[in-house]
Amino acid sequence: MQVLQNGRFAVSTWSLHRLLGAVHAYSPDPDKSAAPKEPYGPGVAALIDVPAALAARDIRRLEICSFHLPSLDAGYLGELRGAMAASNVLFQTLLVEDGDPSHAETAERDVEWMAEWIGIAAALGAQRMRVIAGKQKPTEENLRRAARHLGWLAEKAEGSGVRVVVENWFDLLPSPVEMNWLLDRLDGKVGLNGDLGNWATPAKYQGLADIMRRAEICHAKADYGVTGLDAEDYRKCLEMCEKAGYAGPFTLIYDSPFFQDEWDGILLQKQFIEDFLREAPARRTA
Repeated sequence: MQVLQNGRFAVSTWSLHRLLGAVHAYSPDPDKSAAPKEPYGPGVAALIDVPAALAARDIRRLEICSFHLPSLDAGYLGELRGAMAASNVLFQTLLVEDGDPSHAETAERDVEWMAEWIGIAAALGAQRMRVIAGKQKPTEENLRRAARHLGWLAEKAEGSGVRVVVENWFDLLPSPVEMNWLLDRLDGKVGLNGDLGNWATPAKYQGLADIMRRAEICHAKADYGVTGLDAEDYRKCLEMCEKAGYAGPFTLIYDSPFFQDEWDGILLQKQFIEDFLREAPARRTA
């Protein structure tokens, strides 16, 4: 198996809500404010300290949600990029958390706003920029509108060093049928970030086995119950990735109040996947 630069594990700042605290709701909607809010509390760490915290835990890939950027000034972006370089942390993906390329009235406005993030992603040294494919119902008209705008966005990113990817997320992409149609229509111009937690069981398992063959990166979100991590579900999701031949990185998505310290949940998931990967030769010979 090919050895990935900086290993197979990333962490998204989505997993560190309580640690980071304030969020900035950057949006194409002029009625929304990007003023900082603290829905998860005030936080105890700054984003610029996260690369060193990752390196201390032997994780060398990072994804940043756009709303966790406290500033879009060139000076701050340069400092954050420097912090990643100093810790040998690869900036895998900038996650742009608003906009809707499938909306009949605001798609053009939204995708032009998304295009503004290409320069921010490039300034930070991001390999990819994940955008929302669409939030509208998966009618043929909405799918074609999203494909047209996403194709335009990919063209805008050409030469930037940043690849645009989408996710199996929101109403536009409820199953592999729509996901594959969109990717086929875009003909390789836009990639896939497969998410293990966005589709509902039981249909999600076969859906993941279908789409993860096309995924470049993966949001490895685990579900939690009152007793902790849902090991049966997590293992089955990983089995579907394996069945599809997925060999890319796993971004550890922890989104639960089960652990007071979010790092505990992140590292538990990392250990679970490491154990699963270690058992792969035995599964192949069983």
